[in-house]
Amino acid sequence: MTTEDLVRLRKARDRMDREYAEPLDVSMLARTALMSPGHFQRSFRAAFGETPYGYLMTRRIERAKALLRRGDLSVTEVCLAVGCTSLGSFSSRFTELVGRTPSAYRAESHEPGAAIPACVAKMYTRPVRRAAAKPLA
Repeated sequence: MTTEDLVRLRKARDRMDREYAEPLDVSMLARTALMSPGHFQRSFRAAFGETPYGYLMTRRIERAKALLRRGDLSVTEVCLAVGCTSLGSFSSRFTELVGRTPSAYRAESHEPGAAIPACVAKMYTRPVRRAAAKPLA
């Protein structure tokens, strides 16, 4: 993979980071990277270790966790706010990545983490796909 390819892939990844709540599809992201959809998917996975869809959903769940910690929105409102259109799919993916349902996560006390700066909390609260998680040695 060339340096130019990596720069274009980063542009697509940055777009997902910025526009996570928008309806983004592989074709649109591939155009951002100036690649065909198939080549984009293969290259993205090779460069970042996950599919574009997986990366986008991780971003959405990460943002959903922050909104649920606030506690002022319902799970359905959070689902729609992060760009998901199906509450069932959102709940399934959330549970897969976080290990708890969105409702259970929202009901938990998040007070102990309130004093932690957001930039530090983000590192420790980033959702990790359970199957992809590697045990610490």
